[in-house]
Amino acid sequence: MKLLVGSSKRRGGLARALKEHKARLYIIRRCVVMLLHRDD
Repeated sequence: MKLLVGSSKRRGGLARALKEHKARLYIIRRCVVMLLHRDD
């Protein structure tokens, strides 16, 4: 959360932080899906 707050002070920093956060969530979701399918 510190990174997000710090980057939001700069112009366009918040948008970049949001994009990185979405990418991270996407990667985590992909990993979870892969793990779930691997168990079957």
